[in-house]
Amino acid sequence: MGIGFGPEGNLLAQLLFFSITIYSTMNPLTIGIDYGTNSVRAIVVDTSNGRELGTAVVDYPSGKAGILLDPKEPHLARQHPGDYFDGLERSVRGALAQAAEQRPDFDVAAIVGIGVDTTGSSPLPVDQNNVPLALNPRWKHHLAAQCWLWKDHTSHSEAARITATAAKHRPQLIAKCGNTYSSEWFWSKIWRCLNVAPEIFEAAFSWVEFTDYIPSVLCGVGDPRQIVRGICCAGHKALYSDEWGGLPDEEFLSLLDPKLAALRPRLYERAHDASVPAGRLSEEWSQRLGLPVGIPVAIGEMDVHYGAIGSGVQEGTLVKVIGTSTCDCAVVAADKPVADIPGICGIVKGAILPGYYGIEAGQSAVGDIFKWWVEGICEGEGHLHRTLTQEAGALRPGQSGLLALDWNNGNRTILVDSRLTGLLLGQTLHTTRAEVYRALIEATAFGARAIIERIREYGVPIERVVCAGGIAEKNPLLTQLYADITGCTMFVAGSSQACALGAAVSAAVLAKVHVDFPAAQTAMVSLKPTFYAPRPECQAIYEELYALYCQLHDAFGGINRLADLSGVMKTLIKLRDRANSPGDTPSPT
Repeated sequence: MGIGFGPEGNLLAQLLFFSITIYSTMNPLTIGIDYGTNSVRAIVVDTSNGRELGTAVVDYPSGKAGILLDPKEPHLARQHPGDYFDGLERSVRGALAQAAEQRPDFDVAAIVGIGVDTTGSSPLPVDQNNVPLALNPRWKHHLAAQCWLWKDHTSHSEAARITATAAKHRPQLIAKCGNTYSSEWFWSKIWRCLNVAPEIFEAAFSWVEFTDYIPSVLCGVGDPRQIVRGICCAGHKALYSDEWGGLPDEEFLSLLDPKLAALRPRLYERAHDASVPAGRLSEEWSQRLGLPVGIPVAIGEMDVHYGAIGSGVQEGTLVKVIGTSTCDCAVVAADKPVADIPGICGIVKGAILPGYYGIEAGQSAVGDIFKWWVEGICEGEGHLHRTLTQEAGALRPGQSGLLALDWNNGNRTILVDSRLTGLLLGQTLHTTRAEVYRALIEATAFGARAIIERIREYGVPIERVVCAGGIAEKNPLLTQLYADITGCTMFVAGSSQACALGAAVSAAVLAKVHVDFPAAQTAMVSLKPTFYAPRPECQAIYEELYALYCQLHDAFGGINRLADLSGVMKTLIKLRDRANSPGDTPSPT
């Protein structure tokens, strides 16, 4: 991996960085790298205004759309870390090439920093030299040696045991993450590896979150114990808090398995917010990427957290990053009290924005649900999404008589149960594929409303909602239905690459182009002029449908085990008949 400059850098690196930047005539530029579920994207950003000068996307070549699967285990989802290195080099060089095409005066010397976001929690096993086990020929085909992708839910039993053990012996550990530990997170996945692939667990010197790993590679860190870890994943996914001395104590981990306790010293002692750099770009990677050596590398954050920054998150603003899944992010000033919120993904001081508590919630599948229906069941391609969106937009609220639950990949918030599944209720012999498509969109909006109401219930202000991601930008029907169902006006992030932009914002702060994150956001972040306000005539009908959704949610989610659901179908029929009858009914959307 080469030798890095470390978190503080060294004199040579700083002199090189200074000499490079003073001779550039362009505004300072930063690079944001966004590792998504299926591809990696790099953008070159003007730090004075947030304009994107160049971008490039590289799909992961391994598996199915970049995901390694096991037909015998539907909950398994892994990625080959070799794809990350290839995608890193190709995406950055592609973005630089496009920037040079767009701007004849483009000068790579103007690039003053680089930031990275990734999916999470996506831990990978590494050896003592910080090399992924999957790159070792002995383990290259072993699924447990790969990166355990965020959407891997194989560790549901381990997550349940962590929850039960913590509730009995260390309730404070899970109080900030909604009192339920998830199968999507760090410890449950590592414990699962120990239980089903002990040979991989024993071969691994340490485990590193994907979001911490890529910055460490860029900085040339050759010892996993020297990686500068981010509070983002540590706090939200690994039960880290400075209040109890970092990661869970060895005594608690021994209650799970003594081998987890033995692993703890090979992980990390401290985690940091985004005001601390991951280090500086190593000579090896400056050559591979064509970037100035020694520029600061921002600390890694999960894609949705940097996406929140790139969407203008501030106190009172909820950012919804809508992609294959959805993550909801809010912040509250660190000098204010924040109540524990049952069922959410965490309340972590310093996560998302330095100086704030980061609050995270989300849905385990959104875009994946639409993809499943359109491409999997209907066997269509991209154009069918557009066709079904048009047809679904011609329907009135309640007209289909359908109601769905958005749990096709389990429930992340507020039930935190990966073993829940999707449900479609009310279909007849005349139900169309467009009606199902709309019902699935509505289901994800109902799930979004449940999250908003839970967060507000515990005193966190939500005065506006900003949506980010390609779905929010490209699908006005979805965004309007979200407004109608949640009762919130929906704004759309100005950048279609909000996650990568947030990483570039962080790099700009670390490079001292902007004095702090609010100043950088003011300069570099914007909203689109179009917004979506709730329509009262549609809200009234969706209030009735949401009440039915809550009945299904509480019954199948185990909250109300004595629920009487006998009236749900017939109420849906009444709503359908009313929507199809002449009179004052809402116009189609």
